[in-house]
Amino acid sequence: MNSFIFSNPPHSFDPAQVLEDYRLAVISRACSLLVRKEVFSGRAKFGIYGDGKELCQIALARSMRPGDYISGYYRDQTIGAAIGDLTWPQYFAQLYGHPDIQFDPHSGGRQMNNHHATRWLDEDGKWLDQTSRYNTVAGISSTAGQIPRALGIAYASKMYRERADLKDHEALFSKQGQEVCFTTIGDASTSEGMFLECINAAGVLQIPIVFSVWDDGYGISVPIEFQTTKSSISKALAGYQRNEQEKGLEIIQVKAWDYPGLVAAYQKAAELARKDFVPCLVHVIECTQPQGHSASGSHERYKSAQRLAWELEADCNVLFRQWVLAENIASEEQLKVIDDEAVVLARKYQKEAFAAYMASVEVDKKGFLRIAKNLLESTNEPSLLQPIIDELNALPYPIFSDLVRAGRKTLRAFRFYQGPAVKLLRKWLDDLEKLNRRRFSSHQMSESDESPLLIQGVKPTYEKEPVLVDGREILNKAFSQFLEDPRVFILGEDVGKIGDVNQTLAGLQEKFGPLKVTDTGIREVSIVGQGIGASMRGLRPIVEIQYLDYIFYPFPVLSDDWACLHYRTAGGQKAPMILRTRGHRLEGIWHSGSPMAVLINGLRGVHFCVPRNMTQAAGMYRTLLKGDDPGIVIECLNGYRLKEPMPSNLTEIEVPLGIPEILREGTDLTVVTYGSMCRIVMEAAETLAGLGISVEVIDAQTLLPFDRHHSILASIQKTHRVIFADEDMPGGASAYMMQEVLDNQGAFTWLESPAVCIAATAHRPAYSSDGDYFSKPNTENVVDAVYEIMRESDPSTYPAIYF
Repeated sequence: MNSFIFSNPPHSFDPAQVLEDYRLAVISRACSLLVRKEVFSGRAKFGIYGDGKELCQIALARSMRPGDYISGYYRDQTIGAAIGDLTWPQYFAQLYGHPDIQFDPHSGGRQMNNHHATRWLDEDGKWLDQTSRYNTVAGISSTAGQIPRALGIAYASKMYRERADLKDHEALFSKQGQEVCFTTIGDASTSEGMFLECINAAGVLQIPIVFSVWDDGYGISVPIEFQTTKSSISKALAGYQRNEQEKGLEIIQVKAWDYPGLVAAYQKAAELARKDFVPCLVHVIECTQPQGHSASGSHERYKSAQRLAWELEADCNVLFRQWVLAENIASEEQLKVIDDEAVVLARKYQKEAFAAYMASVEVDKKGFLRIAKNLLESTNEPSLLQPIIDELNALPYPIFSDLVRAGRKTLRAFRFYQGPAVKLLRKWLDDLEKLNRRRFSSHQMSESDESPLLIQGVKPTYEKEPVLVDGREILNKAFSQFLEDPRVFILGEDVGKIGDVNQTLAGLQEKFGPLKVTDTGIREVSIVGQGIGASMRGLRPIVEIQYLDYIFYPFPVLSDDWACLHYRTAGGQKAPMILRTRGHRLEGIWHSGSPMAVLINGLRGVHFCVPRNMTQAAGMYRTLLKGDDPGIVIECLNGYRLKEPMPSNLTEIEVPLGIPEILREGTDLTVVTYGSMCRIVMEAAETLAGLGISVEVIDAQTLLPFDRHHSILASIQKTHRVIFADEDMPGGASAYMMQEVLDNQGAFTWLESPAVCIAATAHRPAYSSDGDYFSKPNTENVVDAVYEIMRESDPSTYPAIYF
């Protein structure tokens, strides 16, 4: 293992390029070493670095072309620097959490260092050209989380190459599908199911993707023999190797310190992917990790002395240096100059980045100290103020939260003083709070003029005697119209040939073709990955999870990547995919799900639509497609064959997001619900009317956003009583709606009776009609709950029924 024999280069190397690569390798290493020091000094909170992977990353970068993509994780700093998408001052600005995108354009201080992202959107949230630049998809820490969207990035190239109808839409996103997506992963993370699923999907799809595995033999402290079959991902995946008879992947193994071998390997992989759409796996073995996994620990605790000694010898930078000397490309003196210069430059970039960050804090600190001086002069209370100032000044590296803390402490200390200086301090603190909300909480959703929240809505209209049709027919007609847009495509299990399991897409694959309505395997993670990546490249995918209960298979991808993409890039990237699924009542444990609270709390950053029927669903899809935010639509499983009147304006209906609809007006009590529960509550309201109780029924329509204009509060101000009803488990979405209305809308003061939640039982629904009745809220439950509230306020009018 200690014999380091370099590959024979298939071509000669340009000495200038080699020295440029050497210069990049050593400065990247110098920056990595500084990251660890900055964490231990207290100036940075956490650090992670790409040392030991410099050479393979340089080789990868040299095989990229403008328009290509890198979907990596938290070790790919050398790639970013090589393609010009990352500067070293930006690298350190992100380390310190600088929230100004002029200094950290990748995340605006929202992600730890080594999480890079090309800014694809201008200041107005509109797409910029991706074809003339090297593109970095927003970095992600979740192990293997970078892989699914890479599948979609590459799949988009296939769409642009093979679909002539996209010609007029490709200008900013593709050059006839020639782009390759490179994606990187540590060897231990290849044990994750999402990696293995996407490898399989890539082999099926035959798309231009190059997987790179950095194999350093460990997953933090766990050695590879406990991670991977045969202790080698390329051996474990050997069955995927293509041959003359069968398509598959091209699998290439190369050593991390072998510069000529790495260059040749990546040139081969890039050409196969770009020209022939052959997915490739480059397994880079014998990587080292000179500083261990991250700043949170030391690899000396789990690596043997022999392993540590070998890592010193096998260091890619050390061996690259030896190769350069052996090939007479440069002298020892020339390389020493580069080595020394790298250390100086790295320190310079680090100091400049830290100084810029501290300068941004200093502006607000000086503002506080000026106001504090005025306060001291006007109150003459040094004993109240001086300790706060001394505490602030004693901090070696004050940050924005320290200033807010000081301001709040000061206001508490001077709570009995109401002079101009106190008012000025309040204003300063309020202004700083607003600024910090912008720094750290902007771009949860689109802020562009294409935001779906700007769509006012178009209500359905009907003929005097409308035709009654199955709900599935309404959706079928709507989807047929959506698919007229070349950018829109639908993919998922069974959506194509049979038109999905509920026939809402019947005949549409035949009409539009298999690249518009596409059947997939049973592989939810890679389905959503295809959609997320494609939506990053100007396409408008509608991806289907066949049943809502199965959304937990891809949930980490949806939560960690899709939902927070726009936020964690500070408005730099977006993925306006629509996820289509169906849930609520049907039969049994795995086809009746309504886990709304899990989803809405795990998917903040996504519009969450819960239509009560297929007409509403069609309008929600249209709203989302006209906007630039991601969205989920959960159709009612039991609604596809229920009759609905066919709207005369189906192709125009738009449902505004966050605007509830009053389904039935009433005066005694308000019931807030959504989805399949709307029908049950409406049936209950009819029964209650016969008992002399007037119920107002409100369909929330969307849970995210929820009642933006507080129309539910207006209803409660009229009825003074409220029930929140749904079929999530207790403490779920009903409790969420209650909090929104009571806490955020201030409805509590208008209530004459306690607010009540109606939810499902605290277990999965049992099978059969009886199982549905006894597991989920039913009409009688709603009637009894409303009646009991009215009985408590007027027992003479509403006497007890059951006791």
